[in-house]
This record gives sequence, C-alpha cells and structure tokens, in this order.
Amino acid sequence: MTQSMPGSTTPPGWYPDPSDSRFVRWWDGRAWTPNQAPAQFQAPAQFQAPIQQPRPELSPDTPVYNPFIWAITLLPLLSVLLLLTWQPEFRMITTRQGVTTMDPFSMYTPGYFVLMGAGFLSYGLSVFFAFLDRQRLLKSGVVRPFHWAWAFLSSLVYVIGRSVIVNKVAPKRGLWPVWASIAVIVISLVVTGIWMSNFMQSMYSQFGYSVNA
Repeated sequence: MTQSMPGSTTPPGWYPDPSDSRFVRWWDGRAWTPNQAPAQFQAPAQFQAPIQQPRPELSPDTPVYNPFIWAITLLPLLSVLLLLTWQPEFRMITTRQGVTTMDPFSMYTPGYFVLMGAGFLSYGLSVFFAFLDRQRLLKSGVVRPFHWAWAFLSSLVYVIGRSVIVNKVAPKRGLWPVWASIAVIVISLVVTGIWMSNFMQSMYSQFGYSVNA
C-alpha cells in the first residue's frame, strides 16, 4: 500500500510511509493523516482499528430460555383477551338540527379504559422483563446479548434480535420465541378481526334501529 490514494478500499491502519520507508503513517481508510511513527513503532490503542471478538458458543447444557422471554412473548395476548370482554355501548343523540347520530363518547366505558391500561402495562412490563432477560443471558455466558433498550421500540424487535444472537452462540436453539411471537400475532389478528366484525354489526343494528324508531 505504498501508493494508496483517496478512494482506496484499504482498511484503516499503520502502513509504510510512501514518502519515507523508515516510517509508518496512519491511513484512515480514505487518506493519509499527519500521524507518523518509526517503522518499529507499536501503534497506540486509540489509533488501532477496533477488533470485535466473536462470541463464544454456549455449552449444550446451558439454558437459553427463561420465564422473562416467555413473558415478553405472551404479554400481547393479555390485551387480546381483554378485548373479548369489552362490549361498547351505543347511545343515540339528537343534535340541535334534529339529526339523530351516535354519541361518540358512549364507547368510553370502564372496559375501554381497562383495555387501554392493559396495553400500557404490557408495554412497561415488556421493557422491564427485557432488562431481566438480558441480565440472565449475561449470567449464562452470552457475550454482548441483544440490548434490552430495544424493547422500548417494540417487544417484537427485542424478541427477534435476542433470538438471532442466542441462535449464533447456541446453534439450533434460541428461535422458539420468534415462532411463538408469530403465533401470537396470528391469534391476535384473527381475534381482532372477529371482534371488529361483531362490533360493526352491533353498531349498525343499533344505529338502524334508532333511526327507524
């Protein structure tokens, strides 16, 4: 690399100085820098390109699942189950113009607020359980496990990231939470679809009855 120029694909590092072979010069990956040292020079740590060591594999006897990851995976079912218990009420009102319409606030029953509260609770617990799950993985010997803070974005993101890393250090293991999450999503979609169908039928029937009355 004695004649490397900007645009070269040569990685950053110390290379023979093209202007004086008695020295080495730091190449930052795009251009030469002013940093120069004798050819026998041992580069300081701050100028050495970081090398990330591969994660060691776990022993086949090391468990890769724990109650925390299963709680994160199954918590979305709590909102689905509560959705089945919420039966919105519809009240019709007559405006000053004599038009009969549905009162939009009639949907906000105690069951609605319980459902919303369960959603926030599930979100908070997922983040907390992700933190505990990561601590358990560290104790089990997993190097650089997926960070728990990803659960703030979505519990599904954490489950997928966590499972990919665990599968790398424990080949053929660690992916069951992903499959369980897919099953939970499918169940949620089916149950929500059925509930929405019943919800719309109930709303139209009550609205039609009120208008005809």
